[in-house]
Amino acid sequence: MFQKILTACIFLACLYSRQLAFAVPDSTLIIKKTTDFKVNGEGTARNWDSAKWFEITVQKGPGQRGPGKQFPTKVKIMYSEKGIYFLFDCTDQKLTATIMEDYGMLFKEDVVEVFLWPDTSVPIYFEYELSPLNYELPILIPNLNGKAQGWKPWIYNESNRTQHETSAQGGQKKSMGAVEGWKAEFFIPYALMNPIVPSIPKSGTKWRGNFYRIDYDSETAYYSWQKTGGSFHEFKKFGTLIFE
Repeated sequence: MFQKILTACIFLACLYSRQLAFAVPDSTLIIKKTTDFKVNGEGTARNWDSAKWFEITVQKGPGQRGPGKQFPTKVKIMYSEKGIYFLFDCTDQKLTATIMEDYGMLFKEDVVEVFLWPDTSVPIYFEYELSPLNYELPILIPNLNGKAQGWKPWIYNESNRTQHETSAQGGQKKSMGAVEGWKAEFFIPYALMNPIVPSIPKSGTKWRGNFYRIDYDSETAYYSWQKTGGSFHEFKKFGTLIFE
């Protein structure tokens, strides 16, 4: 009898460990704290030295049968008492960018994007887009049962405005310019995300989020940190951000 019970226990233990092996845990990022600094589009501030790069890679985009061509793309993130800093380093060959205004449909050309979901009790998150030509799109997204809408800040001034700068490597920063890559560096203040930021992050605070790039060279390539089914707005697939 004892032998049968032991055999059953071993079987269940093996089954459980097999399930764990195939489980996909939430990916997490540890975000280091920094003092505030001015961005210049090059990422040359010494503050960045303590942050680690992580890569974002291609995935299938809307209606695509397979991912597009991949160029190396890496990201750094840091936070301060006032907001969050981001640095994207994107290998590229051409700056597919013609839009010359903020709040344009930047996602239809080369762009990097950040999605932040501070309060997971409500289906509302913040989206930020920046083009190689340094035009921005900051919007708040209510996403109710898969129906999403973007809202611009009603008040957008020195009290809550982002800092953002871009640069080109191996060529000129101009529309359709030939390059070897481009960088985007920006700062998003917590005040801009009001009221979805419950409180200023402190050590141990957790948010959800995702990071993207779209590149429109010979074929469109969609990049992400956490993979989605195609749409970048699948917020329940966001990873976990842990403030150190």
